[in-house]
Amino acid sequence: MTSTKNIIDGRGLGKSYGALTALAPLDLAVAPGEQVALAGPSGSGKTTLLYILAGLLPPDRGELFLDSQPVAQLQPGRELSEAAGLVQQQLDLVPQLPVVQNVLAGRLDQWGLLRSLASLFSARERDTALNALSRLGIADKIDERTSQLSGGEQQRVAIARLMVQAPKIVLADEPVSSLDPARAEEILKLLTGLADETGGALVASLHAPDLIREHFSRVIGLRQGVLQFDIPARELTPPVLEALYDLDRNSQS
Repeated sequence: MTSTKNIIDGRGLGKSYGALTALAPLDLAVAPGEQVALAGPSGSGKTTLLYILAGLLPPDRGELFLDSQPVAQLQPGRELSEAAGLVQQQLDLVPQLPVVQNVLAGRLDQWGLLRSLASLFSARERDTALNALSRLGIADKIDERTSQLSGGEQQRVAIARLMVQAPKIVLADEPVSSLDPARAEEILKLLTGLADETGGALVASLHAPDLIREHFSRVIGLRQGVLQFDIPARELTPPVLEALYDLDRNSQS
């Protein structure tokens, strides 16, 4: 049992693949209402950490509590999906399906098979999907085949699916990589708002320092799976970034 009031409490979390250390053991505490950005070059361990926080990848070492519950004891499906939801870089959409079905897939773990099938014919559930898509500016795409959408539009469909899922902890892996600056600002505000609505927190990986400083309270720097810093976002200065993304130093270390 744990008495922590943090919504995320990771203790000594680590992950290795044979001799390769994907994430060196680290501690991570996130309080309700926090917005935490993960920064670092490709292969730094950001995605690994997000997958661990989402309960999709078991750590080799350490313990993880989400909303004071040990992740190892959360049931896959409803309990886990209500605790944390992840927008992945690959998006994991079914391209052959219409947008509405991909969005309502955010409720699959919570509804069960019968209700999920019924939702395909329910005006109420269609309205749920339409509301999420409207907030993202693509309500007119609700009946289109997902494969016909642009990359940025598909990314917004994946975020709409997360909005329908309504997890307490919102996790996102490069959620604005395919979006123009104006739309990126809007999406980050929506993700932050979604976490606020559920009394949770937002943890997202980003490569844009300006967006990190504007939309996040903290930033965690990772390089080669090792924690480099955990600082207020306003302290993410050019010298700090240069040290974090020093690829020559990475290759020599």
